Amino acid sequence: MEKLIFATSNAKKIQEVRGILGSSYEVLSLADINFEGEIPEPFDTIRENSIHKANFFFEKTNLPCIAEDSGLEVDALDGRPSAYSARYAGEERNDITNYKKVLSELGESENRKARFISIITYKNKEREDVFEGNMEGCIAMNPRGENGFGYDPIFIPDGYTKTNAELSPEEKNAISHRRKALDELVRYLRR
Repeated sequence: MEKLIFATSNAKKIQEVRGILGSSYEVLSLADINFEGEIPEPFDTIRENSIHKANFFFEKTNLPCIAEDSGLEVDALDGRPSAYSARYAGEERNDITNYKKVLSELGESENRKARFISIITYKNKEREDVFEGNMEGCIAMNPRGENGFGYDPIFIPDGYTKTNAELSPEEKNAISHRRKALDELVRYLRR
């Protein structure tokens, strides 16, 4: 079984990625490699942050590494919060405060179109490759559901009436932006 470092300290992301990749890969978290520092995200774009994190952790460990950066882009908010999704309402990175800020900024706007974007960078000794997945949808008027994390209680994927937080983990994982990017990564790794 190939070991991959997944450069995140978000336990729910680790759980989601392990569920999607299954038993083909041993996905190591930053806790598994005893990394306790701040994860560097110095850039203003999701793509740049993903690439930077993959290179940072590959240089530290010399092990194949995947780094994911993701974010919510809301059309009526000029694409915000994007790369700042985790800390949109402040450095404390509070999911509820973040999605309440989005709801407050949107107000009664009729344009509620949004998307989740996931950029995964794979880095090993020979290569650096980037994979993208999107989940199109819209922002609900009010938060609903208990599953998931982040903006899931306010995001309704296209073709659904439930928010991501109302979907089961299996339902969400089958259609998520992260799943789409991971599927691209897995196809790449199998070549």
